[in-house]
Amino acid sequence: MIRTLATAMAIAIIAAPPAAAQQVARQPELRRRLPQDEVIYFVLPDRFANGDRRNDRGGIAGDRLAHGFDPTHKGFFHGGDIKGLIDRLDYIQSLGMTAIWLTPVFKNKPVQGGKGEESAGYHGYWITDFTTVDPHLGADTDFTALVAAAHARGMKVYMDIIANHTADVFYFAECEGKATCAYRSRADFPYATRGGPKGEPINRGFAGDRVMTTQNFARLTDPNYAYTVKIKPQERTIKVPAWLNEPIHYHNRGNTMFSNESSTMGDFVGLDDLMTESPRVVKGMIDIYGDWIDRFGVDGFRIDTARHVNPEFWTKFTPAMLDRAKAKGIPNFHIFGEAAWSEPEIGLLQRHTVVDKLPSVLDFAFATAVQQTVAEGKPTAALAKLFWGDAMYAGGEPAALQLPTFIGNHDQGRFAMFVTRANPQADDAELLARTRLGHEMLLTLRGVPTIYYGDEQGFAGKGNDQDSRQTMFASSAATYLEEKLVGTARTHRQDHFRTDHPLFQTIATLSKLRVATPALRRGRQVTRAYHDASGEGVPGLFAVSRFDPASDAEVVIAFNTSAAPIAANIEVEARSTDFGALYGTGCPTTATAPGSVAVTIAPFSTIVCAATGSR
Repeated sequence: MIRTLATAMAIAIIAAPPAAAQQVARQPELRRRLPQDEVIYFVLPDRFANGDRRNDRGGIAGDRLAHGFDPTHKGFFHGGDIKGLIDRLDYIQSLGMTAIWLTPVFKNKPVQGGKGEESAGYHGYWITDFTTVDPHLGADTDFTALVAAAHARGMKVYMDIIANHTADVFYFAECEGKATCAYRSRADFPYATRGGPKGEPINRGFAGDRVMTTQNFARLTDPNYAYTVKIKPQERTIKVPAWLNEPIHYHNRGNTMFSNESSTMGDFVGLDDLMTESPRVVKGMIDIYGDWIDRFGVDGFRIDTARHVNPEFWTKFTPAMLDRAKAKGIPNFHIFGEAAWSEPEIGLLQRHTVVDKLPSVLDFAFATAVQQTVAEGKPTAALAKLFWGDAMYAGGEPAALQLPTFIGNHDQGRFAMFVTRANPQADDAELLARTRLGHEMLLTLRGVPTIYYGDEQGFAGKGNDQDSRQTMFASSAATYLEEKLVGTARTHRQDHFRTDHPLFQTIATLSKLRVATPALRRGRQVTRAYHDASGEGVPGLFAVSRFDPASDAEVVIAFNTSAAPIAANIEVEARSTDFGALYGTGCPTTATAPGSVAVTIAPFSTIVCAATGSR
């Protein structure tokens, strides 16, 4: 519910389709916006809209195991492309989104995997050619057109990039016929010998991968210290740029165990793991991604598998990208790394901004806290604890404003899935209410809200990974057709670009409110109320105040994660005396006493109350 004329007018302006002159005028303003000013829409182009059926097979002859197109299988290409995304920019903008983050658009290995376990590179994370768009998604000219069309609307474009690995091309003689290839450590298989400490001496004079100089790595000439590297003849030159075809630029130690040294040196599920300690690899990646900034003028990078790359790489790569962007006239280039620490422990995510010196990271801890409190009904102290850790980010609490937040994604699964899984006896009304509440938290609490495509249409899915990557257009995949959506009777047999779904309407309303309210974008956040497992606090209540960065005017946000209504007192600034409702029902009109307001919150609901007067 919107009760202030100024806010309502601002939202109407933002929602209105821009005229051509307005579009051109928005481009300088777009460059000035800070990362925390955005609301991001995260999309897999293959699963969004099919704008050109001629590229469904990527121009590759043969069957599905050659070209990778099979819309009946959840793990193959389904036909979405960049032209389809351009065609639906109206839809994305009507949702209130100001930035689009695409999964990698680079040319991928079409199909990989063992016999009977094949799947396709529809997701973009199996790159063979880092210099061009995958033909299943279109051409470089299509990507140019997308960036131009988005910028004309005042929307930013973020690319998903990878420096950790390339497609699975290399294989090891010792592992042929085996289901997996065990990691071989530096202690058991040093660089100086072949096949173990007592093996044939090789790589004489190489001082190890911690001496990251060109002179030292020139002495690393034999890649067969742990395993014997092999390449199929037809794939010997498949990677672009050409230096990526040389095994010496990879770790070649077998599959990661996601712990100890293997976390940064092991193959990620068989994907060829780059030797990111090498100056040649550092330079190569800087050249690759700097060129994408130069050619297309994108506005930011989301970095895949960032925690699986040695910190020294990022301390060189990140400044180079920021400098390249500034030279292109992009002063607020947003770089955020994927450090997939789903555990809520303070320090895991923060470390990557301190040690790796990444400007920002995806806030996995936020997703966990919202899943615990809203989907699972656990005490809201989990949210309070999350925000206690903000001071530990490099730059402190202000830096946390730039963390992209999310509540579900293409790897973990959709938020509605977590809600459904945790509440198997709940009816659709409760599932919708909990799912809505999660998005209300996402769009009003600190950070940069990131909406996973399809969540606004009630997509739930059965699990993570391929089970959370449904198409927005009518599906032919049996597993998706079996699914029930939240908040609608529609199925995946139909397309999903309507604007009347209750989740679409909630997200659109709050996205536009956020853009129109500086306190929700750039304002510092103070926790006001929560409850913990000991029984302290009002069950289900979580409340914060956010403050306008210019006027310091207060905005109070309160959530009820329980099935019972809440009537409670919340601390506010003593100077905040009069209030108006920006969203929801239950805001006070005046403070009951200096420093205290009484609120009422319906089950699974949110109120946003702006201080309009002060003593």
